[in-house]
Amino acid sequence: MGETSTGTGGWRRAGWAGAAIGVLAAGAAAGVAVERLTVGRSVRQKARLALDSTGPYGTLRGTPGRALADDGTVLVYETEEPEGTAPDAPTVVFCHGFCLTQDSWHFQRAALRGRVRAVYWDQRSHGRSARGASQAGPDGVPVTIDRLGRDLRAVIDAAAPRGPLVLVGHSMGGMTIMALAGLHPELVRERVVGVALVGTSAGELDDVSYGLPPGGVRAVRRVLPGVLRALGAQAELVERGRRATADLFTGLVKKYSFASKDVDPAVVRFAERMIESTPVDVVAEFYPAFAEHEKRAALAGFRTLPGLALAGDQDLVTPVSHTEAIAAELPGAELVVVPEAGHLVMLERPGTVDAALWRLLVRAGVAAAGEGPASG
Repeated sequence: MGETSTGTGGWRRAGWAGAAIGVLAAGAAAGVAVERLTVGRSVRQKARLALDSTGPYGTLRGTPGRALADDGTVLVYETEEPEGTAPDAPTVVFCHGFCLTQDSWHFQRAALRGRVRAVYWDQRSHGRSARGASQAGPDGVPVTIDRLGRDLRAVIDAAAPRGPLVLVGHSMGGMTIMALAGLHPELVRERVVGVALVGTSAGELDDVSYGLPPGGVRAVRRVLPGVLRALGAQAELVERGRRATADLFTGLVKKYSFASKDVDPAVVRFAERMIESTPVDVVAEFYPAFAEHEKRAALAGFRTLPGLALAGDQDLVTPVSHTEAIAAELPGAELVVVPEAGHLVMLERPGTVDAALWRLLVRAGVAAAGEGPASG
């Protein structure tokens, strides 16, 4: 159907379809009611432009590199390391979440610069990495969490082929780390000296309500797979609809990403930019993998290691109970529940997250006690 045949009703439908995708992109489910902001639309648009032009977040860059996944997908990573770092020095590998990029670790990157060797990478079809080669075309195969675990192995082989590893993952990134442990237990056994799982889950994501009433959750789960397939096939129209409902989208991002009232508007806008940059067909490709994710058994590979299980106490996407369940499987993990924090806890409460990560690095023998991270 061409643009001219869309009509007012079509644009309205596209707008609400875009809103639904915005919910998913924020890690939630459809059907959330958001109060309209009281300031005018033009003021809000100007404010977004001002935040885009002045916000410092996501500007940190390291030495670029590329890894090749086993299906040919190019995965982009960056390395940060203190001057004179040995080739076999410990490396901290950061794995970001769904609809985010490596820049979601902005504060942690700032805090650790010049102190430890670190690798940040963009998951397939996210950020500057290429679209998943095995998902391309009519015969493309679905994305799985195991697929992401194999991607992580490719990044490690390219960016940190030697030396001890500390693995840090947020949300989907934490699931990626669990998949790596299940697929390559020998790598974990021989090289991993610490693991941090932030705002993530080892499974049973179908039980998450996203703050919706039970009836709404059941309805969303019943229709969502078909809706996503349809929207993924009309990506261009839906992207226009998402732009047309930018104000609603902003409210959804804030609701499902943050919990505190004092979060910096520039940080909220930074998160919004990352999420809205994820194409709707990528959202459709990845979404089914979360329902199938079940990696509790893979956590056994980390049982003897220093660990960190951290979550915001008001996370609606991967509730704190999922982090508590992970901590129960990892005797060596410090459980940190961050008050008044949501799903993007590393952006909302960076000081708390930085300090917890530093404690982990000290216990893993990667950092020296007493130094502490730089201010993020």
